[in-house]
Amino acid sequence: MTTKRIVVGAHYGMRDWLAQRFTAVTMAVYTLVLLGWLVMLPELSYGTWAGMFASGWMKVLTLLALIALAWHAWVGVRDIFMDYIKPIGLRLALQVITVVLLLGYACWAVIILWSV
Repeated sequence: MTTKRIVVGAHYGMRDWLAQRFTAVTMAVYTLVLLGWLVMLPELSYGTWAGMFASGWMKVLTLLALIALAWHAWVGVRDIFMDYIKPIGLRLALQVITVVLLLGYACWAVIILWSV
């Protein structure tokens, strides 16, 4: 007797596992760079903080960390919804709300980052 596998759109597997690890490493590297930079500062004031984020490389690195954070959050929250929210309509609504919020937060962060 052969059992049929029902595909429900879940993306379990190596791709999601690698995404979680890649984004975690990206955020860890960013944290170490940020901490290293802060330790090197003679004083911590608004001017030094704004100056740190005024450089192009720091803006790009921060943007990469923010994208990694949003992606990491999406994979984790999506997996939680798929595991624990059984009604499909509710799960889809929660996923859409999560995507909209994460995109909104990312856009807001970009606006703040590039206004420095």
